[in-house]
Amino acid sequence: MTTISTSQLSNIFVEVADTLTDDFDLDDFLHMLTVRTAGLIGAAAVGMLLADENDELQFRAASQDNAKWLELFQLQSHEGPCLEAFRTGRPVINADLPAASHRWPLFAPRAVAAGFQSVHAFPLRVRRQVIGALNVFGATVGAGFDNADVPIVQALADVAAIGLLHQRARQRAQTLTDQLQRALESRIIIEQAKGVIIHAFDVSPDEAFRLIRAYSRRRNTRIADLTAAIVADPANVPDLTASA
Repeated sequence: MTTISTSQLSNIFVEVADTLTDDFDLDDFLHMLTVRTAGLIGAAAVGMLLADENDELQFRAASQDNAKWLELFQLQSHEGPCLEAFRTGRPVINADLPAASHRWPLFAPRAVAAGFQSVHAFPLRVRRQVIGALNVFGATVGAGFDNADVPIVQALADVAAIGLLHQRARQRAQTLTDQLQRALESRIIIEQAKGVIIHAFDVSPDEAFRLIRAYSRRRNTRIADLTAAIVADPANVPDLTASA
């Protein structure tokens, strides 16, 4: 692996930070991260697996297609450095692929056949939470990390993990906000529909809602759709009028 310079490291951290903006695009971010990591350390290829909501790893990005197919093969064969780093929360460093058949009997020969001779894997983690792994492939035997490079690449993986968790938290918050907004809008329409029924048929608010709910069940119609129809024109629901 090449020696990592301070300027190279600064540039990639700035780029990672700049990417995590309001218009954050997850796929662009992950692809950028694999490409920049490969360039930073002179790797032949870099791939990434991320855990989904069920904590199952899924392929998300790779700097080269051959790395993509190997990441997918890891998932299919249930073995490989990315899976090991994800399960243990510890990096896999300087694994010699031609000599690793005992460790990964399916993955190692496939990786060698794809043109790789060495591999490393770094967990994407925040404290004890591991959300994926970054796979680094080398084209030559002995293309290893020295002791100073390992914490640098792990720090890059950790920063990426922080950004990803931040993005997921924002996404969940936005989803909750949207759900609350839809619930509020639905409640407003329900109250408007009740007002229409109260005014038209001189019934109480409770009786108005009972009529709405009974019609909804009888016709297997969503209350949101029914109340919108009532507000638009009570004649849209003649059975409700007949009941009143």
